[in-house]
Amino acid sequence: MADDDFLRRTAITRLLLSDHQRQILEQTLREWQMACNISSRIGWNAGESRKMQLQQLAYEDVREQTRLGSQHAVLATHQAAAALSGIEEIESLDEEYDTSRPTFTSDTLVYDSRSMTVFDDDSVSLATVENRIRCDLSLPDDSDGYQRRYLESEEWELTESTMSKRDGDWYLHLGFRKPNPQPKLETNDGNRTVLGVDLGIVNIATTSTAYFASGRELRHRHREFDRIRSNLQRIGTQSAHRTLEQISGRESRYLRETLHIVANDILEEAITHGCEYIVFENLKHIRERAPPVKEFHQWAHRQLVDLVEYKAEAEGVRVEFVSPEYTSRRCPECGHTCAENRVRQAVFECVECSATANADYVGAKNVGWRFVRRGLQSSRRTGDGQLALKSGTVKPVQGFVPARSG
Repeated sequence: MADDDFLRRTAITRLLLSDHQRQILEQTLREWQMACNISSRIGWNAGESRKMQLQQLAYEDVREQTRLGSQHAVLATHQAAAALSGIEEIESLDEEYDTSRPTFTSDTLVYDSRSMTVFDDDSVSLATVENRIRCDLSLPDDSDGYQRRYLESEEWELTESTMSKRDGDWYLHLGFRKPNPQPKLETNDGNRTVLGVDLGIVNIATTSTAYFASGRELRHRHREFDRIRSNLQRIGTQSAHRTLEQISGRESRYLRETLHIVANDILEEAITHGCEYIVFENLKHIRERAPPVKEFHQWAHRQLVDLVEYKAEAEGVRVEFVSPEYTSRRCPECGHTCAENRVRQAVFECVECSATANADYVGAKNVGWRFVRRGLQSSRRTGDGQLALKSGTVKPVQGFVPARSG
């Protein structure tokens, strides 16, 4: 299979090393840099950037001039070939661009399934310039940690990975791949099921299946971080600056973890209700209509959508966008649209048919419904779309269809 046929993910974990193991890895890193530079020079002089051809040209020199084992020597020639190929691509786009031979100085080196083995006891064996070393991976105690989702899955295959040194610690960027999932574009009868998602402030996300992700704690934490950050900036000492960096790191980790949970929940709603599409309101419209004081929420919404897109790709679920215009004012029951329908921030009551509901839930249904209607009006459609609700689906022609029991 070609590289494009695979979906790829990376799981990062810190290595728990003894002082002696750190010294060995440091030596291996220096030998790796030397090997890549030897291969780069040979390829540059020969005008060769193809992987297997450069391996034939440079392999013996790498083995003779470095302490690397055979597999790392091969990987070094491949790394150099990739860099040389990138230079050729730049030159093809801009003939006047002044390029030079790639050199390797970064504190990273490559491992693959032959030079690295990951064991079930959360340890890893690594090839070095001496014997193999075996050390533990610093994995979270929580069994739901994202690294374990790949390490313990039969779907994901461990592939080429990267070791990096940063601030005195060593990290392993474990590479995984699996065949691209087939997109869940339509059901057998030509219908497609849509999950609508409304993005808000009180509720950071609400789905047409009545899942509500409260934004209350997120707002509270952000205000607290903002207050502490302002006080520290006002103090202005070096100690305050260090504390400010620590606070910013804690805030980033909290926000990232919270948004990951919400993204997982949204995807779970889509899978549980058999949805082929997750539909959001277009974020460009959110930016245009939101005042500057809500920049934090705009950022959070963008991050959330990116996470859902990233996670949905692995499940073959498509993410689409529609204009949010009037989604907070349109009645999903009778279609009447006016500003008076939005009684207050959390309450929707149609002045035409008296239907009442949570305003965010109405927005989610209207977002999904707009995409369903767009598909209905398409000349290429082969069947009717349907919007996923908590207890069934709704179709443009048939109306509400309750979910099958069981």
